[in-house]
Formats: sequence, structure tokens, C-alpha cells
Amino acid sequence: MSAPEPRAEPVLAELAAAFHVATEFWDWQGRHVRVPRASVLAVLAALGVDVSSPESLLAALARRREDPWRRLLPAVVVTREGKSPWVRVHVPHGADVEVFLTLEGTGQRRDLVQQQVWVDPRWVDGRLVGEATFELPAGIPLGWHTLHAATEEQSATCPLVVCPQALLLPEPVRTRRAWGFATQLYSVRSRRSWGVGDLGDLADLTAWSGRDLGAGFILVNPLHAAEPSPPIEPSPYLPSSRRFTNPLYLRVEQIPEIAYLGARARAALTRLSRRCTARNTSPDELDRDTVWSAKLAALALIHAVPRSRARELDYQDFCEREGPGLLDFATWCAIAEERGSDWSRWPAELRDPTCPGVRAERERLADRVDFHRWLQWLLDAQLAGAARAAEQAGMPVGVMHDLAVGVHPRGADTWALQHVMAQGVTVGAPPDAFNQQGQDWSQPPWRPDRLAEAGYLPYRDMLRTLFRHAGGIRVDHVIGLFRLWWIPQGASPAAGTYVRYDHEALVGILALEAHRAGAVVVGEDLGTVEPWVRDYLRDRGVLGTSILWFERDSAGQPLAPQHWRKLCLAAVTTHDLPPSAGYLAGEHVDLRARLGLLTRPEEQERAVDEADRAAWLGLLRSMGLLREGAGVPETIEALHRALTWAPALLLAVSLADAAGERRAINQPGTDEEYPNWRLPMADSTGRPVLLEEVMASPWARALARAVSG
Repeated sequence: MSAPEPRAEPVLAELAAAFHVATEFWDWQGRHVRVPRASVLAVLAALGVDVSSPESLLAALARRREDPWRRLLPAVVVTREGKSPWVRVHVPHGADVEVFLTLEGTGQRRDLVQQQVWVDPRWVDGRLVGEATFELPAGIPLGWHTLHAATEEQSATCPLVVCPQALLLPEPVRTRRAWGFATQLYSVRSRRSWGVGDLGDLADLTAWSGRDLGAGFILVNPLHAAEPSPPIEPSPYLPSSRRFTNPLYLRVEQIPEIAYLGARARAALTRLSRRCTARNTSPDELDRDTVWSAKLAALALIHAVPRSRARELDYQDFCEREGPGLLDFATWCAIAEERGSDWSRWPAELRDPTCPGVRAERERLADRVDFHRWLQWLLDAQLAGAARAAEQAGMPVGVMHDLAVGVHPRGADTWALQHVMAQGVTVGAPPDAFNQQGQDWSQPPWRPDRLAEAGYLPYRDMLRTLFRHAGGIRVDHVIGLFRLWWIPQGASPAAGTYVRYDHEALVGILALEAHRAGAVVVGEDLGTVEPWVRDYLRDRGVLGTSILWFERDSAGQPLAPQHWRKLCLAAVTTHDLPPSAGYLAGEHVDLRARLGLLTRPEEQERAVDEADRAAWLGLLRSMGLLREGAGVPETIEALHRALTWAPALLLAVSLADAAGERRAINQPGTDEEYPNWRLPMADSTGRPVLLEEVMASPWARALARAVSG
């Protein structure tokens, strides 16, 4: 047994604490773990700290302590409605300063009152700096306001963000529980799809489930943007950008300009369409590359059609509203089409969007830049159409989008937002019961310090785009708003450490943007989560997630649904497990055994798994929901009826269960060993099932009735 890592020396420990980097933590087994010194140094280096010598560590600690004194105002102030916090202003000692705020929208001025608080001045950078304390006035409305400070010699501004104390649920959800289907949209193909599910399919699924079955929402996988040209990353949880949307999901035939194509262009589009729609009934893995190549060609034909004056004005308004963020994204797409998506391999003069070389490329590629902005405009319209279908169907929530935890390390966001993203580290998870080697998700994290320096505007802009046509969002790995597991580049996941974020700011801004959108927020809080985090999210109005197979009491036995949380979305299964029919057959154990992913002997794994499932089925029988000797369909119905015994406000049914699917859509811990995110929706035999079949299925209606009770 190896000796424990020695405790970090005092200066390093203090420096790490100043940057919210953990030097020790408690693991999933309750053991105290000290983080290796090399890991702490590597993470500090990723935060811009010079760790080359003991002297540099001391200097970095001194700078960190003095940094607030170098600023007239903080980088940003985030507070809650009804509070009047103090703001510390730093000025040359003895200088007079005026501090006031202007309200968002109206520009109305409110003066801040200085408090009689004495703080000893400090020598910083060769000058004596004093600290003045001001109190924000009471009654500041929710919103993004601006703080101002001015002396005779200098002035500064910073964002003042006032967030809700708690996010209130929409009235229909507060008074009556809602249920809905959860699905991976790309796998849901109809007769009109081009080989993958699209936003037209989403609108149809929404309208049908809302009108005919009484569903209150549809939860879809992240629809974030991928690469602009093949090869396309199959995982929706490793996007190029989280702010923008993947045009693979466009329904080509719903673009108005298609009506004005010439005969030759129309014939070409028909050929492209037929080539892809023929794939809808294929049991083979989804071929995003072929589908996107065909859609790209079709969309290029439509882009060449002149827009009407009204449509052109709407497009220009969209581009103006999305501003530099959209322009940078479209520029990255245009350059990536020529030079590949890995921007680290581009010429040096193109690796930063602020470089003159990028401006020159933007002008040279003006038509392609316009094309990619146009695609986002089309997506915005079709997302609005799906939201409209939900509203017309009477859904109390509507379409619930999924927010991935991070982005591809060489994608559009890491190029455009590299000033707020850490280099030399990736995000993952420490060892736990399911992955005892830990996980590396290969995603670069936000730098907490730089995100605050940017006033949280990149975070806000991402949320606003996501909420624009959403009745709710699910935040994947919501613990990432509190802390993330940073892994030094080249190290094993087990050699990482936690970096804490300002959760008060991140959760507060999330609640503010959700409030403005009238949306629900669900946090995926499965796995190892500090208990206080769940309490905090509950108090802020963020729903948790309860998966039946994971709900256990303190003795490790199945927790009866009536004892689950109220503020949560409850479901039988999740996309990281097989659908219910497969889980009942133990296919998750079969698959992990076949792929060599088991962490204990196969016989032991099967025995434990069978005992767990037997305990759950025994509980269902004791509740009177399941008879002895029931078959698989009856058992799946009983599992879903059990959800209705929970006080949970939202219930989710996997659309894969409604189709009869047995295969997992994703197997954690694998990459190419399993076709993650590539399987079309199918029945128990692997035969593809189209959306029209699901909508006509008595089985789908039976599951809907099970959760509607």
C-alpha cells in the first residue's frame, strides 16, 4: 500500500484556497484524500499562476490578496432580490468617490450611500489605496443593471445582477403534476426525416403527445452545434458550441424559400432528399456525416434564393440581436470548413478571433459566414415552431432542452471564448462506484476568475439562447455550477482535484434567465453530490432528478416512491442505462461484461444486479402494483405507475420504452467500443420504429396512462 500524499505546504495550501482549488477532499467511499502536489500545481498553472518556484508562489499569493485593491469597482456584483449588500470601492487614500447605479431598460439612476466602515489603507503598486464601503439601495428590481463609480481621476462601471430569491414554477406545474416523454431527438425518425430526427419531428411529437396523451413536456437531448462539416462528433454532450444549435436538425422542407427554387435546383434537392429518407427504415447506425453532407448541399441551394423584404429584415434583426457572438461562431464555421475544426492547427494568425488575420478571413469568406448565420436564423424559427406546437397542445411546460456540461476542446466556443476557458486541464469525474478509474470528458472548463471578470456575460448569453424557445432546461451535471473535477493534461482522472465556482452567481443568473423566460429548471444531480447542494438547489427553485433504480434508503434498500422528493423530475431510467426492457433483462451487465468494464467478478456483478432488481419488483408487489409472474410489458407499466406514487412534480417516460427498445443509447466509459449516440429508435428485435408507428402504438398510450394516473 502506497504512503499517503503529504499535506500541502502552508503557502501552497493558502494559494490553492485563494483560487478555490481543493488540496484534499472526501471520496465516494468516505475516505479522506489528499490531492498530489503536482496536481495542485498543474491546476493553479491552468488558472494563470506562476508555480515555477517557492518565490513565485509567495508572489502569486500576494497578488491574489491585492487584486481587489487594484480595482475601483469589483468585476461584477451578483445579489438576490430584496437584499442590500455592501460594495467595496477602492480609491487613492483620501480621495472622494461617487457611486450610483443605472437600472436596466429605464436608465433610472439610484445613488448608493457610503457606510461608516473604517478599513486600513494598503500600499499597492507603490500607492496608498483606501477602501470605501457603499450599500446598495433597497428595492432594486430583478435584472442586469450597471454600477458606476467616479473620482476626479478615474471612473469605472460593472454589471450589477439582481436575481430571484427562488425560481417560481409556472402556475400549472405548481398546481398539477406534469409528465412528458424524454428522447434523443436524432434517433426519432419519421417518414419525412432525412435519416435523423429533426425539428419537424420534434414539433409532431410535441403536438401528438400534448393533444392526444395529455403530456406536459418533451425533454430532448442537447441540440448544441457540432462541427460545420463532416466528420460530425456523435455525442450531443461534446458539442462545438453550447450557445448555438446544430443545423443537422433543420427540416429542409419547412424553409419558406424552398418554394422559389428553380426546376434544376428543385430536382437536385429531391435527389438529395430521397437518398436520405431511404435511410429512415435502415437498422444500421445513424450516419450523421452522410446526412449532413446532403443537407449542406440542399441548404446551399436554398441560401442562394433571394429573401423577401420582410424575411430579409427579420434576418437582419436576428443577426443584430445575436451580435458579435453569432458573427464569431459563423466565422469559425467558415474557416473550419476550409481548414478543419481543430483550430489549434490553424495558422497562428487565425487562432484568436481578435487577430487581424481573422478579420481578413471573415471578409474573404463573407458568403460562407452569412450562410452559417442564416442557418442559425432558420433554426431559431423552427425551434419557435416546436415551442408553438407545445403551447397550442396545452402543455404547461413545453419543450425542455438539455444543457451539456461542457464543449469540445477544439470547437467554436473554445476558440471564441478562450479568454474565459482554462488551458492545460480537462473536466471529468473522480473515481466512484460506477467508474473506479474516474472519467475524463476531454472538455475544458470555464475559468472561475475570468468568467467573473467578464461579468458572466458569456454564461448569460448561452442561457438566453437556450431559454428563448424553451419551457424548461435540464442542466447536465448541475454540480458543475458548484465545483468541477479538473484533470491536468496527460494525467489520469484519479489525479485531478476539485475547483469551486461561485455557485451563488451561477445559480442566481440561471434562475434570473429562467424567470425571464417563464421556464422550469431541472438539475441532473445524480451520483456523488454533497447533501447541502441538493438543499441549496431546492431552496433556489431548481428541481432535482430521481431515477427509480438509483433511489435507495440509508440501508441501501429501494426507497418507496412516496418518500422521494417533490421538487424533482422522476423517471424509471436514463440515457446512460438501457431502456426498461433491457434493464429488466440485465443487458447493462451483459454489455459491461462484454466490453470489459466490470469492476468486480461477473458472477458477483450479476448476483448483485439481480438482487437489486428483485428488491424493486418485490416493493412493487407489496404496493399492489405488480402481480406475481407478470411479464415484461406488465412490469414496465408497473414501474411507471410507481412513479405516480411519488410527490415529484415532473415525471418522464423514455420514448425508447414506448418503442419497445432494449439497447442503451450510451454506455459510459466507452468511445468506439460501443455505438454511443448512434442507434436509431427500434423495437425489442432491433427493427427501426418510426415516429408514426409510436404515435399509433397502443403500448405508447398504455405507458401514458400509467403516468397520468
